[in-house]
Amino acid sequence: MRPGKLIPAVFGLLAVSFLLLPLLVILPLAFTSSLFLIYPIPSFSLRWFDVLVTNPVWRAAIVNSLIIGIGTTILSTVLGGLASLGLREKLRFVSAPLSTLFLLPMVVPAVVLGVGLQILYARFGLSSTYLGMIIAHTVIAIPLVMVSVTNSLQGMDSRLELAAASLGAGPAATLLHVTLPLAMPGILTGAVLAFAVSLDEVVLNIFLAGPGQRTIARQMFAELRDNISPAIAAAAFLFIAGTIVLMALVLLMRRRVGGTAS
Repeated sequence: MRPGKLIPAVFGLLAVSFLLLPLLVILPLAFTSSLFLIYPIPSFSLRWFDVLVTNPVWRAAIVNSLIIGIGTTILSTVLGGLASLGLREKLRFVSAPLSTLFLLPMVVPAVVLGVGLQILYARFGLSSTYLGMIIAHTVIAIPLVMVSVTNSLQGMDSRLELAAASLGAGPAATLLHVTLPLAMPGILTGAVLAFAVSLDEVVLNIFLAGPGQRTIARQMFAELRDNISPAIAAAAFLFIAGTIVLMALVLLMRRRVGGTAS
């Protein structure tokens, strides 16, 4: 390998190692039999995964995370996908500012967003409700969906839509049978990212969630502050394993759609 290619490869390997090293350190502790997050591991056990299932606090947090995460995924995927389709027109003087407006939640600090939503929710009675949490998580998930779907639409051959229209397909039929199937990999990727960011969100949960809407991320944060236990590592393991499985399914779907299109 030439030095011009070797140096970027080494740098990329070091960067990936730096990002993954904390995970490689903490994940094995999910299988410890100890009451503490310590090395060496005395013996391997699944007791902390059993705690996640049997402990009512952890079980409620997992159920809340699934409810809010699934609701966020559906709402953000629909809204983000529609926004991407609407902003792909040629009117740059309109689409460019609107695209920037949609992406603002990615740069606004979560604390600022949480305070603003807390004031707004108090006026409309959405504080400490599932609907309020889903809306809040959707706000920060829509930009991820938009970026993913927009990239997928930009890589699509627009002549396929023109061909469908020339063969008599109306706008709705073209959208349903041509545009959406070709954009499906980007839609699925955006949905997975929306679900992941909803599961991982803590700051908005602190400001907006009540006792009945405590998510698993919020519970992990509370455990870190009050009582550090290996149940946190077990929850993190489930987070990561679930995300990997979802991304693997998306990659399989991308490959299938790519093979069909070719």
